[in-house]
Amino acid sequence: MRISFIISLFFTSLVVAGQVDSIGLKDAIKNLNQALLAKDEVVLGIVLHKEVSFGHSNGWIQSKSDILNDFKSGKLVYDKLENNSSAIVSISKKYATAKTNTHAEGSVNGTAFKLTLHVMQFWIKTKKGWQLIARQSAKQG
Repeated sequence: MRISFIISLFFTSLVVAGQVDSIGLKDAIKNLNQALLAKDEVVLGIVLHKEVSFGHSNGWIQSKSDILNDFKSGKLVYDKLENNSSAIVSISKKYATAKTNTHAEGSVNGTAFKLTLHVMQFWIKTKKGWQLIARQSAKQG
């Protein structure tokens, strides 16, 4: 009886820990989008891993410093980021993948864009919390 209670408690704690990580990841995704819209360097400094690879649908890839510099210079401006659907594909103690269907509007070098994208994100858990290490988008058909 005691063993089954301990085993039950162990599995319950795993489920609860997984839910907490899932909530934390959803918050990190939301914080990333809000920071991209607001050009919030402080939040971007937290949610973007130092080795992030941020891939766009046109093949353009940005590093963390590229993202921050492009916002400062006005090269890249996001006016709208709407996740029409969002799903955590897999989550473990240290890694997670998430996919979203996102409507993005903004401008690059003064040229406006409106895109509907499939976005795949790869997150890692660090001392700072969930950080984006890789992201790739593709235009929806």
